[in-house]
Amino acid sequence: MLVHGAVIIEQGVTFAIISVKPSVTQYTVRLTKFRQAIAPYFPNMPIILMSQDKNGTPHYYGRKDIVEFLKTVPLNRIPWKVYHIY
Repeated sequence: MLVHGAVIIEQGVTFAIISVKPSVTQYTVRLTKFRQAIAPYFPNMPIILMSQDKNGTPHYYGRKDIVEFLKTVPLNRIPWKVYHIY
């Protein structure tokens, strides 16, 4: 599986942000299961899931302080890359 994401270090906190389809973040069960499935690939870091609505507006799900920070960061400033997850 390929996922688009980034590992970011901000103010001493290392976290992962993963871009997913809205269908993943629409339901808490799906969101939780997806986060648990990819957690081994991003060990010991909070995982934030991001989906975009039909207008392209990002919505973040995860640790509240990180979500609040990400709301201030333009999407094109996030160092996105493709991760191969097996």
